Amino acid sequence: MSDNETKKHHIVIIGGGPGGYEAALAGTQLGAQVTLIERSGIGGNAVLTDVVPSKTLIATAEAAQRVAHAEALGVYFSIDGKKVKPKTEIDLGVVNERLLNLAQNQSEDMRDQLIQAGVRVIAGNGRLDGNHHVIVDAIEDGKSERLEAKTIIVSVGAHPRQLASAKPDGERILTWTQLYNLTELPEHIIVVGSGVTGAEFASAYRALGSEVTLVSSRETVLPGNDADAAQLLEQVFRNNGINVMNKTRAEKVVNTGNGVEVTLADGRVIQGSHCLMAVGAIPNTAGLGLEEAGVVLTESGHIQVNKVARTSRANVYAVGDCSTFLPLASVSAMQGRTAVFHTMGDVASPTEVRNVASNVFTAPEIASVGWMEQDIKDGKVNGFVEKIDLNTNPRAKMQGLDFGFIKLICSTGGTVIGGVVVAPRASDLIYSIAIAIENRLTADELARTFTVYPSLSETISNAARALHKPNV
Repeated sequence: MSDNETKKHHIVIIGGGPGGYEAALAGTQLGAQVTLIERSGIGGNAVLTDVVPSKTLIATAEAAQRVAHAEALGVYFSIDGKKVKPKTEIDLGVVNERLLNLAQNQSEDMRDQLIQAGVRVIAGNGRLDGNHHVIVDAIEDGKSERLEAKTIIVSVGAHPRQLASAKPDGERILTWTQLYNLTELPEHIIVVGSGVTGAEFASAYRALGSEVTLVSSRETVLPGNDADAAQLLEQVFRNNGINVMNKTRAEKVVNTGNGVEVTLADGRVIQGSHCLMAVGAIPNTAGLGLEEAGVVLTESGHIQVNKVARTSRANVYAVGDCSTFLPLASVSAMQGRTAVFHTMGDVASPTEVRNVASNVFTAPEIASVGWMEQDIKDGKVNGFVEKIDLNTNPRAKMQGLDFGFIKLICSTGGTVIGGVVVAPRASDLIYSIAIAIENRLTADELARTFTVYPSLSETISNAARALHKPNV
C-alpha cells in the first residue's frame, strides 16, 4: 500500500474508551486519517466512572489498612510519648473529590495526546448510516455531520444493569458510577452482587470502616474464579467482619428516607444506610444503527466479533465491553490496536482470550491467567498443579501477610499453561506467569529465571521447580 493510499484511509471511531483511544493512536501511527467521537470524555467509563475512580478508592482503603495494622509490625503512634492505638478517620468527601479530579485529569491528558497525534476529536454522539458512513451529532453546537469512513470501529462500552424493583436513585440506592457523589462514609452498605465489582467495593468499604453486607445469589463470592482463591477471599471477608450472605437473592430495594430496606427472596428484610447494586452491565449498542448496517448482535446486545475484533461486516470492528470479548480495559486496548493493524494490512496478532491476565482488586488481590485447575478436573486440558501458600515465603512473613498463595499449572509436557496469585500486588506478580504462557515457556525455564531474595515472586519460581518432572 502506498503512502498516498494509506493517508486516504479514514478510520472513524465511535467511543473514546481504552479501545477507541488505543485504536486512534495506532491509526495515526500507521498514517491513517482518524476521527474519534466521544460524548462523555476521553477514557470513557474506564477512566471517568469505573476503573480509575474505583482503584483510586481502593488505594485509599489500602492506605487506611496499613495504618490500622502498623502496630503488628512494631510501628506505634504516640501522644506526648505515650503509645496510642491508631484509629483511621475517613473523609469520603475529600477522597471522592480527589479521585474524580484524578480521573478528569487523566481524561484530559489522553485527549491532549490524541490531538497532538493528529486525531480529530469530536464531542458528540455517533451512529452508523450503513457500513461506510457515520452520522455525528455534535454536543457543542448541535450540528450534524455525515462522515465517510473506510473503517468504522465501535467502542461504546457498557452501563450498569438496573432492576425494576431496585431502581438506583443516586442517594441511597446506587450503581458503581454513583458512589463517588457520596460525601460521608456509609454507616452500613449492602452490596448486591458478588462478582468482581461487588467483591471489590465490599472489600474497599469495609477497609474504610463501613459495616458491609454482601448479598450473593451464588454459593460463593467471585463465581467462575479459581475455587481456592474465592474460598480464601470469602474467609478473609468474614474474618474482617463482612456479613456474606450466600445463595441469597435480593428481590426488592427501597429507600426509606434515612436508609434502605432490602427484601430477600425468602422474605427476610435487611436494613442498611446505602445499597450498591452490582448486578452486571448492559452494552451501549442500542440506537447505533448496527443491525441496519448488517452488524450481528447477540441476544444480550453485544457485538459479535472474531479474534481481530472484526464484526460480520468486513470494514466494521468492535472493541471493549460492547463486544463479545472479555470486559477488561487491557483487552479493549489490545483489541483497538489489533483492529487497526488488521484493517491497515499491518501484522495483527489475534487476541487469545486464554492468555489474558485479569485481576480482582480486593484485599488480598486475586490475579489469574491461562487454564485453571478446574479445567483440568473437567478434562478440558491435561496438566499438573502446584500450589504454595505464602506463609512459607520470607518476604510475606516480613510484611506480616497472613493470607495468600501462588498456584502454577503446567501441561503434561511441562509447558506453563496457567496460574493464580492471591497476594498484595497480585496484579504485578501475575505478569511473569503471563509472559511464560504467551511465550510457551516450560516450568523448568521459568524455574531457571533468577528471582530476587527475598521477594514474593520467589514463590513462583519455587512452584515452577516443584513441577519439574525428572527424565527417567
